[in-house]
Amino acid sequence: MKRFEPYRNIRKKAVIFGLPISLFALMMMSILASLMVIIFSFSFGVIIGIFIFNTALYVALTRISNNPQLFQMAKAFPKIISNKRNSGFDYE
Repeated sequence: MKRFEPYRNIRKKAVIFGLPISLFALMMMSILASLMVIIFSFSFGVIIGIFIFNTALYVALTRISNNPQLFQMAKAFPKIISNKRNSGFDYE
């Protein structure tokens, strides 16, 4: 009889093929666009190029998802930490 283990990482983000949901959706959109190009093109070079592009995109997206600090532009902590509500007025 086959034995199944319960999924214990329920608090971690959901992943499909090693990609978070948003990056997986981007990958699927790329694949659908590639299929449209393949259907309407009759060149073997275009088909090979699309295959290489999709493979490179998958590798790039998995590396980005494994190392999200690559594209972090903002600082990790704010300059001021306060509980005071921000009214939007600047009194200076």
